[in-house]
Amino acid sequence: MSASGIQHNGIDHYIKNHVAVLTMNNPPANTWTAVSLKYLKDLVSDLNRNDDVYALVITGQGEKFFSAGADLTLFASGDKSVAVDMSRIFGEAFEALSSFRGVSIAAINGYAMGGGLEVALACDIRIAEQQAKLALPEAKVGLLPCAGGTQNLTALVGEGWAKRIILCGEQMTAEKAREISLVEEVVPQGKALEGAIELAEKVANQSPKSVTACKRLIQNTRTHSIAFGLVKERELFIQLFDTEDQQEGVNAFLAKRQPQWKNK
Repeated sequence: MSASGIQHNGIDHYIKNHVAVLTMNNPPANTWTAVSLKYLKDLVSDLNRNDDVYALVITGQGEKFFSAGADLTLFASGDKSVAVDMSRIFGEAFEALSSFRGVSIAAINGYAMGGGLEVALACDIRIAEQQAKLALPEAKVGLLPCAGGTQNLTALVGEGWAKRIILCGEQMTAEKAREISLVEEVVPQGKALEGAIELAEKVANQSPKSVTACKRLIQNTRTHSIAFGLVKERELFIQLFDTEDQQEGVNAFLAKRQPQWKNK
């Protein structure tokens, strides 16, 4: 598909080689607004309906910030109704991203703070540049991570490190984040987006229908038991035989040719 870009509501995006590339673009710190969060939710929904999209990459505009999260001026008045609205909007946007049917990769090109880290946590894979800093500092200003931060971080790094990061306000370097499995890879400065796109393009080697099913199963343990997951594993395996891609994949392998996926 075309690589021509679209700029809208604080997020630029384009699609190329089955990969949607999203860039948070709200200078100077790529902060989230109600408008950009709603747009992210709608954009992910559109990408889910686009059979030609197998993966997405999200990064930040510029060299300093991936995203600094929410603009704290929103909460300065102490208006509880604002908190109600923003927590819902944040949650809906990042939960939509987490439920994206393909593979999502965060290319962390700088500071990822608060809601800026939470959007990365909502992705399947995180690649951070060596100079990046990651933190969930909400408790320092009397708040807490309300867009999946407490849950997704704990799932990735365990209770101990989640408590150090959230309760003690520890800021992680990229290398430390990799060491504790907060990110999967660290790359030189300026190389996160390139690395994320390269990885995302590899998803095209897999059946999109298989990827969707496998992702559901991997994320099963967030809400269900392993016993449930084992039953679901067999169920989804059988359901793949209702897809065109299952026959294409097996027959392409036997014929020693590249499969032509239809995502159907």
